Amino acid sequence: MLDIQFIRENPELVREKSKQKGYDVDVQQLLGFDTKRREMQQQVDELRRQRNEIADSMKGGKPSDELIAKGREIKDKLADLEHQFASIDREFIELLRAVPNMPLEDVPVGKTEDENVVIRTVGEPTKFGFEAKNHAEIAESKGWLDKERATKIAGARFVYTKGDLVRLEFALWQYGMSVLSDEQILRQIIAENNLMVSSKPFTPVLPPAVAKKAVFEATGRLNREEQTYKFEDEDLWMNASAEHTISPMYLDEILPENELPIRYVGYTTAFRKEAGTYGKDTEGIFRLHQFNKLEMESFCTAETSLQEHLFMVAIQEYLMQQLGLPYHVLEKCTADIGRPNAKGVDIEVWLPSQQTYRETHTADYITDYQARAMKTRVRRTDGSIELAHTNDATVFSQRPLIAIIENFQTPEGDVIIPEVLRPYMGGREKI
Repeated sequence: MLDIQFIRENPELVREKSKQKGYDVDVQQLLGFDTKRREMQQQVDELRRQRNEIADSMKGGKPSDELIAKGREIKDKLADLEHQFASIDREFIELLRAVPNMPLEDVPVGKTEDENVVIRTVGEPTKFGFEAKNHAEIAESKGWLDKERATKIAGARFVYTKGDLVRLEFALWQYGMSVLSDEQILRQIIAENNLMVSSKPFTPVLPPAVAKKAVFEATGRLNREEQTYKFEDEDLWMNASAEHTISPMYLDEILPENELPIRYVGYTTAFRKEAGTYGKDTEGIFRLHQFNKLEMESFCTAETSLQEHLFMVAIQEYLMQQLGLPYHVLEKCTADIGRPNAKGVDIEVWLPSQQTYRETHTADYITDYQARAMKTRVRRTDGSIELAHTNDATVFSQRPLIAIIENFQTPEGDVIIPEVLRPYMGGREKI
């Protein structure tokens, strides 16, 4: 959630910045509930003070009938007012949650993802001296994918992945985990990108694949219509990305400053409705209802969080370069960064079959937006307490597999394995 004090002091700015992100926020209504809520809180506090005062005066002797009657009157008034306050408070919280995080000044203003800005391109688009195939054609001909049988079992947009493609996917997870656990590599990335961050490695974690509704709401990630599946008759929602259940790990906790940054690299299967997608996006494994993902998450202080975000982007680029895949980096515009984000960066890889770049990685700079609702705080070395900052970023999803298949295909229909993955493939050079 956004700081209500910031909204009180900057109502027009909040309205305008929200509109830039595609949210029509009724700031005046929110502030009206805020005023009423504060007034009622003062009344509740005063009645509680009077109630306690009467309770104290009743100690040590028999109270008068007048005092008992006064106590009952205050108790009834307080119960009624607390009920009214609870209703006002619920409305206030719902309106406050609807306010998105404010984009940084350097985030491009745009109405659709088409207005994202390419900030650098690495590598040349792959060209072949033969007619290239898309990843689905290659994978199906090799027996790596079986959508027909998966459709019988689970419906459309699910798939059985088999054989060497499974081995390649596990090689990808192992490689990503090894890089993020290697402090020497992290120091190299930091030095090459002139960053001022700790070289502390990421701790591997296997998080739950589900969370309660209140947890999803606190992280700002609940998207009922477009992506989040719910368990019937239970207060459990399935994560739509690994960070959705890693970011709330420290719900209602205070973290010692000397333990920061706390960094995790987490793996989970994720689930998305992916409403409204069609065409090439539904071929092969590009956009499924179920997919696997390795994700970075960090908890840090306000003054280090932007550098932490840039560090995650640098890690993503290092991984893509080591795989030898051509890509470009996008600065996402206001309409595309999402409600919790103050800034967002995407990496898109070149897909020969589509003759364009498609997203493989995203990095989210979230500031204290999640931490405020999660009540995840930091105890500074001087004893003061403030909100933590969170960052998350993709290590690998299954999409780099698509890029590997398409960019490293041979005329015979085989796929060359990137060198960095070969140690995890028994030394094999191709599949």
